[in-house]
Amino acid sequence: MPAPVRYSPDVEALRPDEDRTIEQLNETFDGILETVANDSGHAVRSVHAKSHGILEGTLTIDAGLPPELAQGLFATPGEHKVYMRMSTNAGDILPDAVSLPRGLALKVLDVAGERLPDAKGTSQDFVMVNGPVFQAPNAEKFLGSLKLLAGTTNRVEGLKVAASTVLRGVNKALTAVGIESPTLGSLGGAPNVDPLGETYYSVTPFRYGDHIAKFSVAPVAPALIALTGTE
Repeated sequence: MPAPVRYSPDVEALRPDEDRTIEQLNETFDGILETVANDSGHAVRSVHAKSHGILEGTLTIDAGLPPELAQGLFATPGEHKVYMRMSTNAGDILPDAVSLPRGLALKVLDVAGERLPDAKGTSQDFVMVNGPVFQAPNAEKFLGSLKLLAGTTNRVEGLKVAASTVLRGVNKALTAVGIESPTLGSLGGAPNVDPLGETYYSVTPFRYGDHIAKFSVAPVAPALIALTGTE
């Protein structure tokens, strides 16, 4: 396991126009919401609208974790009931033939400790996707890709299915020569894999005590590992 990375304030560089970029991100998300609501007559979330399943389980926090791991929720050994929601990342409800990155939302119940201002309840949420890094290096680049994705929200489903087939082929060809394209994946070119066999990542790093952490959920049961990469 790599050595823990220490936190320092200079690890994050805020751009001068980042507040405006965040406003535009929110406006783009709202546009997706309005488009889907108008087309379908139903209000759904602006990303990861389609659920594939809800899972119930138990999170066990081991005793004797190293100090750099024993932070926050993970500082106290014990068990927590959890719920997990599996999804794909589009803001509209699409056929499964349109292959998109998979998502996993993990809700941990009965978590003690200080909460963010105005936060209610005693749960802690982790939001993950089946890719180790975020698709964009900064908020500005993410805004560009989100606008591209938003532009496909009201396209005919049949066209999306056909486009996904083509994009999957292109993405496989690029991957074969060592080129990864998160943009192609987000537009329908992601491998159409079984979500139960995937490893899910927080993709972005978080302040974690005196260190920086990224989180992941990985299959360990043989029956789930057998599904990894299965299209």
